[in-house]
Amino acid sequence: MLRIIGGEWRSRVLDFDATSGVRPTTDRVRETLFNWLQQATPGASCLDLFAGSGSLGIEALSRGARELTFVERSRRLTDELRARLSLLDAQDRIQIIQSDAESYLQTCNKQFDIIFLDPPFSTDIVDEVCATLEQRGLLNDNAYIYIETPRSGEPPALPSNWTVSRAKIAGQVSYQLAQRQD
Repeated sequence: MLRIIGGEWRSRVLDFDATSGVRPTTDRVRETLFNWLQQATPGASCLDLFAGSGSLGIEALSRGARELTFVERSRRLTDELRARLSLLDAQDRIQIIQSDAESYLQTCNKQFDIIFLDPPFSTDIVDEVCATLEQRGLLNDNAYIYIETPRSGEPPALPSNWTVSRAKIAGQVSYQLAQRQD
């Protein structure tokens, strides 16, 4: 089960297949993250780049994000995400794209206010994704970038105009919130 922490759908519980191999961001981490983003989320254009369960994007929608693009390469997870979101009647604010992150970023022509980067821990893609986001101009001025990585890993290499404003560790997860400086 996936519980929405706050906002319009607070306490709503959605089905989630725990056998999918996806690691949804925990309630505790999501609550901390959205406390950090409480002023930025309402009206924001968001990208959940490695959507998986959709927990980060769904939480942002519940808290007033204007629009959300979910990108997930797995057809099964994309179908599950569509079903989950149809229960929330949010189709007019979402776009679900079945694609790998790199391909999507190379063809994207939008800019975002908040980006959620929570790739599978078995990949080493965060540095490349951060560089691509900046190089392709996919971030609005002062955009926020949430990055979740394994605790045991090296901190990601961020573009020089990104500043980490918050960072924490919870269990085996290291997470941080960076902000792009114009």
